[in-house]
Amino acid sequence: RIFSFLDVVTLCRCAQVSRAWNVLALDGSNWQRIDLFDFQRDIEGRVVENISKRCGGFLRKLSLRGCLGVGDNALRTFAQNCRNIEVLNLNGCTKITDATCTSLSKFCSKLRHLDLASCTSITNLSLKALSEGCPLLEQLIISWCDQVSKDGIQALVRGCAGLRALSLKGCTQLEDEALKFIGAHCPELVTLNLQTCLQITDDGLITICRGCHKLQSLCASGCSNITDAILNALGQNCPRLRILEVARCSQLTDVGFTTLARNCHELEKMDLEECVQITDSTLIQLSIHCPRLQVLSLSHCELITDDGIRHLGNGACAHDRLEVIELDNCPLITDASLEHLKSCHSLERIELYDCQQITRAGIKRLRTHLPNIKVHAYFAPVTPPPSVGGSRQRFCRCCIIL
Repeated sequence: RIFSFLDVVTLCRCAQVSRAWNVLALDGSNWQRIDLFDFQRDIEGRVVENISKRCGGFLRKLSLRGCLGVGDNALRTFAQNCRNIEVLNLNGCTKITDATCTSLSKFCSKLRHLDLASCTSITNLSLKALSEGCPLLEQLIISWCDQVSKDGIQALVRGCAGLRALSLKGCTQLEDEALKFIGAHCPELVTLNLQTCLQITDDGLITICRGCHKLQSLCASGCSNITDAILNALGQNCPRLRILEVARCSQLTDVGFTTLARNCHELEKMDLEECVQITDSTLIQLSIHCPRLQVLSLSHCELITDDGIRHLGNGACAHDRLEVIELDNCPLITDASLEHLKSCHSLERIELYDCQQITRAGIKRLRTHLPNIKVHAYFAPVTPPPSVGGSRQRFCRCCIIL
């Protein structure tokens, strides 16, 4: 019972004390949750095989994240021995192929969470196998598995209708058709990551909004084709939305964010970096309708002014909710904005890189009210340094004329 509380390293040390302790420490019941990330450079397939034989049916959770030496053969042995596995992290195990998912499908029917991020040899065959053998799957991460297409997604969602979290970040082959399958078959979906799925448009995402009313987290950063139609669809269909990341979606405007804010009152985190069309109007709506807002990124939103920050600082979220605000490259922001944020008592971090109207004095005044705040800022030299290699002027967007 005592040994059951120990970590992997301590168990291995205890196993060396005596034969009796060896038996106790290496008993499979003490190895229900294993994370080998700290040993990733040394782990080879035979180690995983030995662990699986020792743990057997006791093992519920295993992380092999970053274990570059582990391949399909080791994971086949693992799947055969550890049939009660529920959580498996293979993030960055670049040697594995579709054969691993075939083994998991055949032997591990209780699998609920599977991370295959950066396993670039994974194809649609893996998703078809998981669909057939792992009906309890709730969370699947296949970020950067860029061989996956709509056919794999179609097979997956038809067999795993209980999916709650799906990360498709960097799956560049995916089109709207894939999202339509998700919207039609995954009513329990809570989290969806579509970052840099460049072919996605309003058409596919609207289907997601209409079919996945429980959606709480959506990342569509880099999906530059989407418009305010998405924000309207989220507002009308997904009232539980807490996290929205739409960085570099430059077609989004105040009109869409107004609809979103007025309908999604549980918003906690918003990444609006490089949503270059938004103005203070968006901040006014957020300050009125989103009292739970904790993290807000407005980097490169160059139309934001002190007045928008004033409304935010006076809003419902300001006093005890707002923790992080990012204002990098907002050229109209001045020290007045820092004055407006003094009443945000929960504020932990503020980003001010390349805000050229922010001064050290303004930051110092803010710190007198919020002594523990982390302020990240950059100040150009007071005077231009001497020119080097000729008299031609060079222009730096971030600071000054050199």
